Amino acid sequence: MMLYAIIGEDTPGTLEQRLAARPAHVERLLALQQEGRLILAGPCPAIDSPDPGAAGFSGSLIVAEFASLEAARAWADADPYVAAGVYGQVTVKPFKKVLPA
Repeated sequence: MMLYAIIGEDTPGTLEQRLAARPAHVERLLALQQEGRLILAGPCPAIDSPDPGAAGFSGSLIVAEFASLEAARAWADADPYVAAGVYGQVTVKPFKKVLPA
C-alpha cells in the first residue's frame, strides 16, 4: 500500500452540481476513513476565505492509501464529482508523507 494525492480541478460554474453530488462524494471519503486509509481531504475555496459562498471552489485535494496507482486512479474516476461534471480534470500521483511523522 502507498499514498496517492488526488487533485480534482473544478470546472468553472459547477457549484450547484458540486453541492448536489457532495453527500455521495463524502460517503466515499468516510468509507476510506473507516478503513484507516484517508490521510486528508478537502476543497480549495476559489477565494481567500474558509467559506467562499457563491464564489465556490476551485477543486479538491485528497491524500489516501491505495494498493497501486491504477487502483487510486480507478477510485478517483468513480468519484461522484466526476460523474456530475464538477471535476474537469483529475490528477493522481504517488505521494510520500514526510511530516508530521
